[in-house]
Amino acid sequence: MSTDAQQAAQGWIHWHEERTATVSGPYGPLSLTGTHWLSDYPEGRIPALPGQWREDGDELVLTAVAEDGLTVDGKPLTGEARLTADRGPIDESRVAHGERRLVVLSREGLWAVRDFDPDSPARRAFRAIDATPYDARWALSGTFRAYDTARTVRVENADGVERGLGLGGEIAFEVDGTEHTLQVAVEHDGSLWAVFADATSGNSSYRFRFLRPAAPAEDGSVTVDLNRALLPPCAFADHFICPFPPPGNTLPIAVEAGERNRIDR
Repeated sequence: MSTDAQQAAQGWIHWHEERTATVSGPYGPLSLTGTHWLSDYPEGRIPALPGQWREDGDELVLTAVAEDGLTVDGKPLTGEARLTADRGPIDESRVAHGERRLVVLSREGLWAVRDFDPDSPARRAFRAIDATPYDARWALSGTFRAYDTARTVRVENADGVERGLGLGGEIAFEVDGTEHTLQVAVEHDGSLWAVFADATSGNSSYRFRFLRPAAPAEDGSVTVDLNRALLPPCAFADHFICPFPPPGNTLPIAVEAGERNRIDR
């Protein structure tokens, strides 16, 4: 194995170890125990959560008494707090209940509260992420082709609800001399995000996966490293609303690379 290949393989091992640590951390995806949509609770009382939660325009209003044991910004809440959607890391969410973090979420005008519990059954059961060892064959050179204007397609989500998925272009790459493309979203930092399936999906790997290439170069060149195909959050907890692959993002080949499934004890 060449020095470059050895370095790439070592880099993948480090990436895999970091992924496992992140997933299994106190507030990783395994700790999500519920996503509670306020539209299901018009009176504002969510059985699984303390306090009263109600919408007020572009804010959520949380009302609590001392007995609820809620804190906002690290201080006990008695009375009312006005909240917006949390944008930062889970452990920095404004609302907490003991070690639990209650994360405010907004999707297409609907509000929800997510409950992250470090003592979740899924986190206690987790053992490892099943992933295929690094194979240089799947580290591909690709080209990013931006769309003239951003597009939004409606796709089903893991909770059975159809939502919009924004797409900014496509990446093209070759496998064994045949070109393939994946539609991608463009993140705020210029990096890319693809939701894709392939011939292994639902068989030897989870039903779909994510890919997050770094920002393309000015000429559109981009590394498409399928060794770093990711399991989506909903592979770790049923309460995520991951989007399914958009039309055209199911590859006709078997991508025998990247993360494949969660392994429990």
